[in-house]
Amino acid sequence: MIRTTMLAGAALAALAAPALAQQEPAARMPPALTAPAIEYEMWTLENGLRVIAIPDETTSTVTTSLWYDIGSKLDPEGRSGFAHLFEHILSRKTENMPYNMIYSLTADIGGTRNASNWIDRTNYYEQVPAAYLETMLWTHRERMAKVVVDEEVFETERGVVKEELRQRVLAPPYGRLQRFVLPENAYDVMPHRRPGIGSIEDLDSATLDDARAFYEAYYGPDTAALIVAGNFELAGLKALVDEYFADIPPRANPVLLAIEAREPERTSPRTVAATAPNVPLPVYGGVWKGVPVTHPDAAALEVLEAILVSGDNSRLDKALVNTGEAVQVVATVQSFREAGALGAYAIARPDRIEQAGVTLDAELEKLRSEPVTAAELAEAKNEIIASTLRRRETARGRAFELGEALVSSGDPGFADKRLAAIGAVTEADVLRVAREYLDPQSRVTVTYTSGEADPSSYANPVPMPTFRTLPPATGEIRQVRPEDERMAPPGPGPAPEVAKPEIVEAELSNGIPVVAVQTGEVPIATISMLFPGGSKTDPRDLAGLAQLAASLADKGTASYTAEEIAARFESLGAAFGGGAGSDGTSFSLTAPVANLDAAGALAAQIVKGASYPAEKVARERDRAIEGLRVAMKEPGSLAGYVLRTAMYGDAPYGTQPDGTEQSLARIDRAALIGYREAYFHPDRMKIVVSGGIAPERAVALAEEMFGDWSQSTDPGAVPEEAAGSEPGVRTIVIDLPGAGQAAVLAAVRAPARIDPDYFPLELANSVLGGGSSGRLFEEVRTKRSLSYGAYSGFADRADDSILTASAQTKNESAADVAQIFLDEFERLGSEPLDEDLLQKRRLYLSGSYARALETSGGFNAIVATLLQQGLPPEEANAYAERLAGVDPGAASLAAKTYVDPDRATIVIVGDAAQFLEDVRELRGAVEVIPASELDLSSPSLRRAAEAGEAEKAEVGD
Repeated sequence: MIRTTMLAGAALAALAAPALAQQEPAARMPPALTAPAIEYEMWTLENGLRVIAIPDETTSTVTTSLWYDIGSKLDPEGRSGFAHLFEHILSRKTENMPYNMIYSLTADIGGTRNASNWIDRTNYYEQVPAAYLETMLWTHRERMAKVVVDEEVFETERGVVKEELRQRVLAPPYGRLQRFVLPENAYDVMPHRRPGIGSIEDLDSATLDDARAFYEAYYGPDTAALIVAGNFELAGLKALVDEYFADIPPRANPVLLAIEAREPERTSPRTVAATAPNVPLPVYGGVWKGVPVTHPDAAALEVLEAILVSGDNSRLDKALVNTGEAVQVVATVQSFREAGALGAYAIARPDRIEQAGVTLDAELEKLRSEPVTAAELAEAKNEIIASTLRRRETARGRAFELGEALVSSGDPGFADKRLAAIGAVTEADVLRVAREYLDPQSRVTVTYTSGEADPSSYANPVPMPTFRTLPPATGEIRQVRPEDERMAPPGPGPAPEVAKPEIVEAELSNGIPVVAVQTGEVPIATISMLFPGGSKTDPRDLAGLAQLAASLADKGTASYTAEEIAARFESLGAAFGGGAGSDGTSFSLTAPVANLDAAGALAAQIVKGASYPAEKVARERDRAIEGLRVAMKEPGSLAGYVLRTAMYGDAPYGTQPDGTEQSLARIDRAALIGYREAYFHPDRMKIVVSGGIAPERAVALAEEMFGDWSQSTDPGAVPEEAAGSEPGVRTIVIDLPGAGQAAVLAAVRAPARIDPDYFPLELANSVLGGGSSGRLFEEVRTKRSLSYGAYSGFADRADDSILTASAQTKNESAADVAQIFLDEFERLGSEPLDEDLLQKRRLYLSGSYARALETSGGFNAIVATLLQQGLPPEEANAYAERLAGVDPGAASLAAKTYVDPDRATIVIVGDAAQFLEDVRELRGAVEVIPASELDLSSPSLRRAAEAGEAEKAEVGD
């Protein structure tokens, strides 16, 4: 899968150093990791509904999820994307639930919900306080047995899905490659060949009758599995399941779900040369046919994928990224119930793509001709198990793992059987599957370059098969009942008492403060190492310095090379990385507790002594520049860059954290070492440890890592005032010709995290754009189908922040969305907020916060942010209390003070020819800047020459 924005810092070799891998290969190979089995109980009702229960008394929540064996492979003929469209439809209306009532039923009690669709399945899920288990089961009964599929819901959701397709496929530079080109050529006869999200043409041709027929053919208890995970009493759950689901009849006229077709063997290679607009870097690679998920070779292929691309020590990273031939490499092994596909490709600069292709092909052939090493095999297995541990950290994660196993194999126990099969894979197995499945004679070679959006350029020469049609619907169209006739959802039951984890604070021998908490029992933990500073300390001409200093720190020390560091972390099942935000730098280490001491020792060496080898820095700097060029072709990313400069100007916060092409080119080894010595300083360091580790052991580990660290030099200066004065109001249009969608932002200044107005505005903003129950979502998506989503928020910052409303929409409706944003800003500031509404928003915000605190990574992120803003860690447990202290008058005053449409700056990035005149009618004077002429380091956003010309031109407007 290609990421829209490629990250800098992916594999980088280092200066010559003692060869750890040569000196102690087998001796340092860590033992194989294991993951605790998922404990569950499963039973089946007479109507065919399968039920899985995963009790967990350590959480205060419960997750209810309904998994249907209905995926995009079952889309009818001429209706690609229909299973996905119906995923949207089923959540919206029932006889007793008016449009989108499901949003308020979850958000207003502090919960969250969503749905998703993939090849083999569709799922609907909620995570709510455990007292609301019965409420959620009632909603699933409604959606299974009493769904309303009418013209309103059909037309609204079709419009939303079309905007989702534009946002996820047509706007990103590599969206068409992932969603259209690869599946079209990975399969010949299977329905998996069609894009799961569909096409604009197929969506436009669909009808309401198609939707009703789809529901009657596929949706019922006999195609579903209910999975409940969290804090509940098993006997009580069984009684509730019987009450709400046992009387629902199975489908009256069931359509068989099985796909009888199977992919034929491909016996001769072929090549497709795909093109699409705004592709900044070409792609070269190939796709092959794979195997179903339960095939005996599936485990070996999964290990092969990890050996190819999992981590900086993977084969393709070392051969292509570490050498500078490619900017990014990708390999995928996808296995579904009836079929699968393999893919491998490289993204490179135009002048290097040919050589990158040669190297990619050579590495694939090497995998087919020579066995992998024992170290590679062990490392791949540990990476897979470590990933599983992270997934199993929460009850919700375990529920999703069982759900995916069930829909793809028919057996929830396959989740653990898969791990056992991976553990049994040998070097000979990997060689065998590489030879069989990566055969050049069965390959489709794919290139992807900038050009017209021409489907004929990547069309599969095998004629598209004719797929199933469904019998017409026979049932009546249901209607939402009148309000006085509706059945009300059941209220909450008793809430279980769950003790909050104790936050332990300590100091190391050298005074470094440590915060430790045990967030669970799954043996995986996260250590965050924090330093103040971040991008606000970057000189404007060296923008991106803090980020590069953090992200490249693991590319070498005095003792170890980048390859040795990557190999060691990955063999331990550990993940290490660094990054810089607006106010500070953080390094994060996540590892199985069994290997945390070894991983921690290596992390400490990196933080204290990163060496930044010059030739490796140069190569990684080039990758960062190429990644930035990719981001500048994506409307949403580019709009964010522009807004930061527009809102902060010359102030320290106005420096781009990711840098600019010009500033990145100036950063060298000396600058990075200078930054490390000044800002990665023990006198200002703070450490947070959380996860399945006792606080006492966590503090002792931190002492081993950093307790003896001292530095004779003073730490670097950190600006106290980073936001600068509030800028003038601007309306900025960035012209990106050919953009598949427009990104629309409206922004005003917001208070700092420590400001007394922070919590009043936090609460008011949640009314404006907090999730799918916010006003922006309601107005932009639910009422008008103008976007896949519309939200607002402001980051926690030490100085003034920016409150931003955002959405992506088709180009021609960009001005409409901007108008809605301004109207809702006005409404928020002029209409008093009542207590009933604010109490629902308090629960929404505090519920989201509490869910994050349940995971090691989430706890670390929250506490790290608090510490970087100068707040004590115990504030993590005081969030709900702080919100409760905000009365309606304070929230309304904050909204009126800050969210003023007359002070809002508008940024729109897209194909300006399709919306510019409408924006001028809306706002009058508009700054129009071609994307090719942007200067993100200048408050004018224009290169010097263009800025002067633009100033002259605007005088006469």
